[in-house]
Amino acid sequence: MTVHLYFSLIPEALIASNLPPEKFGQYYSTGSGYKSKGQSLFFEIDPAFRNDYFEIETAIERCVPAADGTPKHSVYISVYRVLEHLPVSALGKLYLTTAYGHTLGLDRGVLTPKRDSILHLYQDLSPTNSLVVSNLDPVTFYESVTVNPTKFIRFPALCFVELELDELATDPENGQANNLPYSFMHHLREALMVLKPRTDDKPSTKDSKMVHRVHSLEFPYRMIKKGFYVGNGASDLAFYPMLSHSVLRDNHNQWWRSANI
Repeated sequence: MTVHLYFSLIPEALIASNLPPEKFGQYYSTGSGYKSKGQSLFFEIDPAFRNDYFEIETAIERCVPAADGTPKHSVYISVYRVLEHLPVSALGKLYLTTAYGHTLGLDRGVLTPKRDSILHLYQDLSPTNSLVVSNLDPVTFYESVTVNPTKFIRFPALCFVELELDELATDPENGQANNLPYSFMHHLREALMVLKPRTDDKPSTKDSKMVHRVHSLEFPYRMIKKGFYVGNGASDLAFYPMLSHSVLRDNHNQWWRSANI
């Protein structure tokens, strides 16, 4: 039986499994009686990937079906410092699974760096899970905490997602929150007001501000703005664009309904 390799973001782990992506997502989100349940995000890893940091061959040897043919659901290879030892070239599709076990696959897209004058909300997914507001575009934000850190904090690698801010992206003090579901709106506005949108003639004295140092990784999928970013090294940054709401409704209706229950 085929052995798949997965890099889970919730929590961070490298896992071997006999289950194909859709079945693995269902298992990992809905689990069994002794496993916590909730949405899950994971990458499929190139089956040929090897790194001396991981005992992948040992895990593959253990990842065999039971005597009755039941596939092996998971063999954990590592739960520590996984992303920094995974080159972006080894990452395949990114899968988003709802708490009800429906899985959506996202392909890697074209990353087009673009400076802008709006504010951003970033949820770090791995190796940290901080919630941060910033006036830096996604590429510059990534560089500011990895290859060109502006503070003492530096990550060897980072995976994060940009979330919607609606009118707060340009007017944090008076902008309408409309359908933003965040429970920390007052705190969010205060953090955004400290930053102010960046302009060429008025450079900011502060680029990013922490909203929550340790934030729940359970966020509404409908709040994903452009998509997911994952990088490891100076020029090793990949982008996984999120599908539009109309495409999700028309072509992935079961997943979309499940994600908004």
